[in-house]
Amino acid sequence: MRKKKSLTEISALGQYIPMAVHKARRVIDQIRGRSYKETLMILELMPYRACYPIFKLIYSAAANAKHNKGLEKDDLIVWKAEVNKGTTRKKLKPRARGRSYMIKRPTCHITIVLKDISDYETYETLNNREKYLPRNFRLKSSGAVWDKK
Repeated sequence: MRKKKSLTEISALGQYIPMAVHKARRVIDQIRGRSYKETLMILELMPYRACYPIFKLIYSAAANAKHNKGLEKDDLIVWKAEVNKGTTRKKLKPRARGRSYMIKRPTCHITIVLKDISDYETYETLNNREKYLPRNFRLKSSGAVWDKK
């Protein structure tokens, strides 16, 4: 049985994005729990290829919030962000002496859930922000090295 979503949760789902799961998770871990505007700034400045499809999903989820529920974009935070493994595309590359090698192109599914926090006045500070987020959230940095590719 599926959980019923609250009235202030808005989601966007990107499927079959041609990218490895660990590369997308590296970016997702940095934006989880942040405000909409802060997330867009972070994604524009990060040097990873995974940022663009995630940026589009965040933007799409915010547009869904404004159009479908009439919520303000300034009051949204990234409530849940998860990356799951998709199917692997397989191609054969011809090699010498009539042989062939398999080329595997992994895909992933990215789910972004934004939540309206206009009800919570004291959300602004980091200490208070942790009260409103689920227990499995990691607000601190995941320890990833920025120059790692």
